Amino acid sequence: MTFEKNNKKVVNAWAMYDWANSSYALVITSTLFPIYFAEITPDTVPFLGRMFNSASLYIYTISIAFLLIAFINPLLSSIADYSGSKKKFMFFFCTLGSVSCASLYFFNSLDTLWVGVMGSIFAAVGFAGSIVFYNAFLPEIAAAKEQDKVSAKGFALGYIGSSLLLIFSLTMVMFPEWYGGITNDTAIRFAFLLVGLWWFGFAQITFMYLPENNHTKNTKSHFLLNGYRELKKVWHQLKDTPRLKRFLVSFFFYNMGVQTVMYVATLFGERELNLNTEILIAIILIIQFVAIGGAFLFSSISGRYGNLKSITIILSIWIGVCIGAYFCNKEYGVNEQNMFIGLAACVGLVMGGIQSMSRSTYSKLLPETKDHASYFSFFDVCDKTGTVLGTFAFAYINEVTGSMRNSILVLASFFVIGIVLLLRVGKQPSLAGTLQDN
Repeated sequence: MTFEKNNKKVVNAWAMYDWANSSYALVITSTLFPIYFAEITPDTVPFLGRMFNSASLYIYTISIAFLLIAFINPLLSSIADYSGSKKKFMFFFCTLGSVSCASLYFFNSLDTLWVGVMGSIFAAVGFAGSIVFYNAFLPEIAAAKEQDKVSAKGFALGYIGSSLLLIFSLTMVMFPEWYGGITNDTAIRFAFLLVGLWWFGFAQITFMYLPENNHTKNTKSHFLLNGYRELKKVWHQLKDTPRLKRFLVSFFFYNMGVQTVMYVATLFGERELNLNTEILIAIILIIQFVAIGGAFLFSSISGRYGNLKSITIILSIWIGVCIGAYFCNKEYGVNEQNMFIGLAACVGLVMGGIQSMSRSTYSKLLPETKDHASYFSFFDVCDKTGTVLGTFAFAYINEVTGSMRNSILVLASFFVIGIVLLLRVGKQPSLAGTLQDN
């Protein structure tokens, strides 16, 4: 069936899904769940017949979730590409994610540790799975010249919505007397429930207006495997694009550090520095606000000096952040809280910049092709696989050595390797002034 593009109601409804699901990314993934997990568990916990360092167990759940996501994303991309049932699949993963978030309300002791572990894994899978189909709707509901604007609208709504819910959750933690004197633990668990309700509830606006079956391709035999075939094709084509290949290898390493920091920063502040919940949540909000300015700042730097130099500057700051985090210790005569806030501001500054610069640099290095979807699917798998390896390495080093500070040094090594490999990408005359000016 045909469908009118740039329909205002449909575009607004599509963007509302960012408002709905970003609450998971900010409130649970980045902020409250790692804090709560650290508070409710002792240093070591029994799980699946063995004892785990509790911080490492939490990070292992992230590794497992992204391993599942990396494996199923090509399959989901194929379904999104060939199937006329995108809306149904998106609804399924939205429901899986939101119900999993709400289930975390019942994680209230070591006896329900399995609820916390499984809930966080399936929430991540639901989030990533629904995003595949959500993104696939964009070219169908908006004309090419409007897609950047529509996409930005979704991002803005996601930031605003998630920040509002986080601030509300913070009031429950900081002012329990407003809510009948609830305990800190209850306030945080209630926030998990609110995320599930918020995500699923506001998503109904999206599902109400999105088209049912706007685009269906003639299916090929075994079309479900098409996504994996496309990845294999891109893998073989990389040998003909050495600069792209070098950049991808560099991205793979430094992105391991970036993604790991995103998931463990709050846990580091809680476990290693013993910062209280209110301070940690405030720090995450600082990162959110500074990240927006950072993205624009490094976009401006890139316009003047080129993408590769911009990324090199960003990675140098990342290395400094890791070194600073290692020495963020009162034994060295520093105020841990103030130093951590400063480091968080630096993370916010480079977080938005590294993500936007990486994607745009990858796009500029692509060969002449009409198959952009396959190349970006490959980029996404590199992103997710790097997250698996980075978080696993951080958790394993912490478990073996008993200190997240040693894991921080491993993250620093990822950034060092990434910056060294980035310098090997080199300059391409036709892209001088865009990627790198020497």
